[in-house]
Amino acid sequence: MSVRNFITPQKKKPFCSAVILAAGSGSRFGGDKIFAPLQGVPVLAYSLSTFEACPLISEIIVVTAETKIIQVSELCDKYNITKAMKVLCGGETRLESALSGVSETDPKTKLIAIHDGARPLVTRKIITEAIRKAELNMAAVPAVPARDTVKLASGFQVTQTPERDAVFNIQTPQVFVPELIKGALTNALQKELTIYDDAQALEILGVPIFLSSGSEENIKITTPLDLMLAETILNHRRERLVSAGKDR
Repeated sequence: MSVRNFITPQKKKPFCSAVILAAGSGSRFGGDKIFAPLQGVPVLAYSLSTFEACPLISEIIVVTAETKIIQVSELCDKYNITKAMKVLCGGETRLESALSGVSETDPKTKLIAIHDGARPLVTRKIITEAIRKAELNMAAVPAVPARDTVKLASGFQVTQTPERDAVFNIQTPQVFVPELIKGALTNALQKELTIYDDAQALEILGVPIFLSSGSEENIKITTPLDLMLAETILNHRRERLVSAGKDR
């Protein structure tokens, strides 16, 4: 029997482009959160470094404010983000920025992962699982089950209590087949629709969205309190690594 019969074939790597959105104003943070220091390193550098290190990511497109293009470019150089092909100017809204980013991805890309630059604690595992799920289903978003009971309300009056098992907190990166996300975002922009995440643009068109595994550590930096929580999570990760080393 040939030795080749004992070799497990590796799964083919798709050309996946990552669009990192870093154009927000940071009004609730009270400053420029993507450059806020997290244990001495800018928040955005964590997100970029994780996508840089993920084997399934082929290129990175960063979308930011016009006034931050030079600063973001310098950050990419400083932290050796070699996959960063373009740093683009975003629009007035998240929808416009996302469409700007996906429109500039490489023509040969098979999947596009859109990520909030203000989610610095994303892991390669989360990115990989979302990509693999999108390979099979065309659209995938990381999610974690909601811990709290959620109420729907109108005019501060409760109208419905959804089943807790049916409620998830959605995260990024959200991964899509290029033609789908480009068309969906264009449709939402032309119709001046309000969307809360990129997947919603596809939902409006009736495209099914599938969930991949997120993490409660994959938080978004929105307020100074979130930055404090991120510091705690990083310390805890470091302790886990030390403990794992001792257990070997």
